[in-house]
Amino acid sequence: MFRFAILGAGKIAVKFVEAARLAECEVVAVASRSMERAQTFADAHKIAHAYGSYEALLENEDIDCAYIATVPSSHFALSMLCMEHKVPALCEKAMFRNLHEAEAAFARSREQNTFLMEALWSKFLPANIAARRWLDEGRIGKPVFTDVTIGFRAPDDDENRYFNPKLGGGAALDITVYAYEIAAFMMGMRPEITDVQAVRYHTGVDASELISMRAGDCLCTLRTSFVSNVNEGLCIVGEGGRIVVPHPHYANEAFLYGNDGKLIEYFVDEGPKNGFIYEIQEVVRCVYDGRIESEIQSHEDTLECARLFDRIHAAVK
Repeated sequence: MFRFAILGAGKIAVKFVEAARLAECEVVAVASRSMERAQTFADAHKIAHAYGSYEALLENEDIDCAYIATVPSSHFALSMLCMEHKVPALCEKAMFRNLHEAEAAFARSREQNTFLMEALWSKFLPANIAARRWLDEGRIGKPVFTDVTIGFRAPDDDENRYFNPKLGGGAALDITVYAYEIAAFMMGMRPEITDVQAVRYHTGVDASELISMRAGDCLCTLRTSFVSNVNEGLCIVGEGGRIVVPHPHYANEAFLYGNDGKLIEYFVDEGPKNGFIYEIQEVVRCVYDGRIESEIQSHEDTLECARLFDRIHAAVK
């Protein structure tokens, strides 16, 4: 069986364990900065080995891939640690806080000939793939406008992962990463970013963003926020209709409408309830094929998003 280890013992790691087993993979070890926390996680999820050190796990376990499930502030260091040990790695989004981190990590991936990928699970979800297929097939004609809106009112706590700059807080790293990468995926190209506006929270992180982009003749808008319960969704309007995906970052359905507003086709994902399974299947395929990156979630995709982060962070200073 394909063997995963998990670096980090938080809530998202629980979802990953469930998905890995659905994908017929084995989770053989977990590590945390706290041995007690790692052991508690291992006992709860029937994982054989627990470590109070990330490096100790990488040095002692025979694994096919490490899943980095920590907060964004530690993603770069742990990605580099995996590359130093030549251990393929799948790292939670946002994978890096800035372009410098992204360039350094992917350069090391190439030097070590070792797989490294951002866990942007949304691009592998069947509902988003169905929407992209409709677009590629010309079902709505030439796209004119694309809008992606994602956001919610985060808990009012300056120390949580949403608003604490020491943890890599801010809307950009948590939800704008989804909006940008999903929009680019749908367009089948890397859009030109024409304008970036951001609102600064009192802790210093970015709280809301409004980003304008252009993909050929299609004008794109991204709207994200940590301070408002927005009407989430992806809408692509074309000359012959529109495509709508509610909650595109965890999509399970997609709608295709004609110019008359009537529903032409509806897609619903009736597969596994845990959507992480699809990105895990991609990781297994890539590692077994000896690749260092995925064609669907490439290094360049993550680099482009990191360039956007630099512009957002400059806008809130």
